[in-house]
This record gives sequence, structure tokens and C-alpha cells, in this order.
Amino acid sequence: MGTNFIGLDTAKTEELASSLNELLANYQIFYMNVRGYHWNIKGENFFELHAKFEELYDDLLLKIDEIAERVLTLGHRPAHAYSTYIELSSVPERKDVADGKEAVGHIVDSFAKLIGKQRNLLALAGEADDEGTVALMSDYISQQEKTVWMYRSYLGQ
Repeated sequence: MGTNFIGLDTAKTEELASSLNELLANYQIFYMNVRGYHWNIKGENFFELHAKFEELYDDLLLKIDEIAERVLTLGHRPAHAYSTYIELSSVPERKDVADGKEAVGHIVDSFAKLIGKQRNLLALAGEADDEGTVALMSDYISQQEKTVWMYRSYLGQ
């Protein structure tokens, strides 16, 4: 069993990097969807949602960078092409969404997919003794659980 330059099992870091790249793909598609919601939103809640979507895509962009840098830290290359993102993502690409409730519903669905993937990564990272990825996923999950609760409350769920 070989270890990489940060002392983690190389076979396990390869699996972690692959899972992180899949997560990265989902974040990238989600990010572009939210940009589209921000640009195209119409209706009575325009001002509130326009600002909320900007806050969300700014946060997603930070996480995209953190995930890519974690892949690099593990000694691998982050995915960096939209063709790869579309291929790997389970978050579907959304086009021309202008209705606020529809957009928020898609956001809740996307977060559900991300949180599930992050829980799987959390377990995988724990098995690999990868505290850096564990901490990242744990932070994302706890933050996003609250965010989902708030968006679901907006929807009256």
C-alpha cells in the first residue's frame, strides 16, 4: 500500500478524487442553473429572489474552487470542461426558468443531490483517514441542511 505526498493511501485518494470530481461537476451545473435563475427571474418576488440567487451562486462559486483545490491537494487533476460536467452531473441543466417557485424547487432538488453525494464522500473520506475532505464535506452538509430548510419554508413545505 503506497501513500501520496500528504500521507494518504494512493488508491483511496484516487477514488476520493474521482468522487470529488463528480461533486465538482454537479456544483458547476448547479452554479450555472442558479446564474440563469438570477438573470431570468420575473414576478412579484423578483427583488428578494434576485438577491437570494446572487448570494447562492457566490457561495457555490467558492465551493467549486474549494472542491477543485481539494482534488489537487490529493494529487489529482480537477475536471475542468463543461462536457465533462454534463456527463458526470446528476443535477440536470435547467434553461429559461423565470418562475420563482419553480427555480426554488429546482434549487431544493439540487441541494438534495449534493447533500447525498457529500454524505457518501464523507464516509469514503473517513475510511481513507482524509480529515481534510471530511471537514469540508461536514461543513457543506451542515450549512446546506439549513439552507434547504429555508428554501423549503419559502415553498410552504
